[in-house]
Amino acid sequence: MLRRTKIIATLGPATDDPKALDELIQAGVDVVRLNFSHGSHEEHRNRCETVRNRARAHGRQVGVLVDLQGPKIRIERFQEGSVVLEEGERFILDSNLAPDAGDKDRVGLTYKQLPDDVNRGDTLLLDDGQVVLWVEDVRETEVECRVVLGGPLSNNKGINRQGGGLSAKALTDKDRIDIRVAADMQADYVAISFPRSAEDVNEARELLRQAGGHGGLVAKIERAEAIHNLEEIIEASDAVMIARGDLGVEIGDAELPAVQKRIISAARNMDRVVITATQMMQSMVESQIPTRAEVFDVANAVIDGTDAVMLSAETATGRYPAKAVSAMDRICKGAERQRSALWQERRQKVRFNRIDEAIAKAAMYTANHLGVKAIAALTESGATPLWMSRISSGIPIYALTRHVETRRKVTLYRGVYPVSFDVTTTDHAEVNREAIDELMRRGAVRDGDLVIITKGDLAGVLGGTNAMKILRVGEHETREQ
Repeated sequence: MLRRTKIIATLGPATDDPKALDELIQAGVDVVRLNFSHGSHEEHRNRCETVRNRARAHGRQVGVLVDLQGPKIRIERFQEGSVVLEEGERFILDSNLAPDAGDKDRVGLTYKQLPDDVNRGDTLLLDDGQVVLWVEDVRETEVECRVVLGGPLSNNKGINRQGGGLSAKALTDKDRIDIRVAADMQADYVAISFPRSAEDVNEARELLRQAGGHGGLVAKIERAEAIHNLEEIIEASDAVMIARGDLGVEIGDAELPAVQKRIISAARNMDRVVITATQMMQSMVESQIPTRAEVFDVANAVIDGTDAVMLSAETATGRYPAKAVSAMDRICKGAERQRSALWQERRQKVRFNRIDEAIAKAAMYTANHLGVKAIAALTESGATPLWMSRISSGIPIYALTRHVETRRKVTLYRGVYPVSFDVTTTDHAEVNREAIDELMRRGAVRDGDLVIITKGDLAGVLGGTNAMKILRVGEHETREQ
């Protein structure tokens, strides 16, 4: 059984060994994530080049996603490395304090604008909500707080304001440099951290294109403001990532499940890709098997229609990176066997804006009602298989293209599989035969199966898909086209 949901694995020290990377690819990873919050540009370049070389050796396409760090809204460091805060104690966040001068009474800030962003009565959550502070007063560079939920607090932990509202810009000077590096690496996707509006995404896209990059833009939904501007952010992006760590802290963990379902539904309805991320199988950093709760978490995201599920520390620093991917692969396949995850009619009342979109949606409607075994979408940009993948179906969609960039891009699309295929003839009957022969070589179809082929009259034209052909395998060799 082909897995439809894609798996993203974060690379790190645990995958730097070539054997570990080979095992990751063999386990079925579809896209790798390079986390620019850690490591040097040289390390990321080497990992990108190595994974593409190893994927090629395994006869696979693996996409590369560069994840930008975004604004560092964090505390600075303590003299002793950490402190323990007790409930009811006074504690000060001081933007004027030296970086290494923190103690049990106060600590410095990397985000110097925090005193301008908060007021008395605000709740601040540190270290993903492990420590909770209530703001009593703000004086120039100092935010005076009372500890509501105490516990250990160590260096460089993140700060969130409950309900959102911190004014830090999504793109930092470091991000602007990193975007140029991502363009030079020919990254297939670039993820923007903490966007608040479509403007943040548009700015990142412009910077990436100016640097010569052609990758897709992924907006990480992790701010409360992003939920208020969700539709405009989705519209501006190629994909969205549900970054449940910071998002859960800002909106509250009780709100997170419903918001996740809303984001998945909205992204699919707006013809965008959606990734579900953060602590999906966190126990597998140390354990060889996931918890039952993690199994349910991954499966529910799959049944809801997510395109991809993502592993972070599980593969970057965990003890069992390949086993984490294998476990996720197994869970996704199990969830995909549920009828609700295989086929669901969507958007019956819709108006198509483009001819290739109409062909893509018509092909899926036909395939779901005719018993088609596979779809071969001849594509230049990947737009046609993307539209197809927005309609739930258990039918595999093969993106046949000569462009390696397009093959890497579709590695993120649910139920779409990249195939290297070059049209070298203007004879449409011959193109059909070659496409079906390719599917037969892959074991996707056999004699008697119905296949849908979508293509354009003019090869090499972006957005030129204007034809759908229904053929029966075996008859395609002799039937007059």
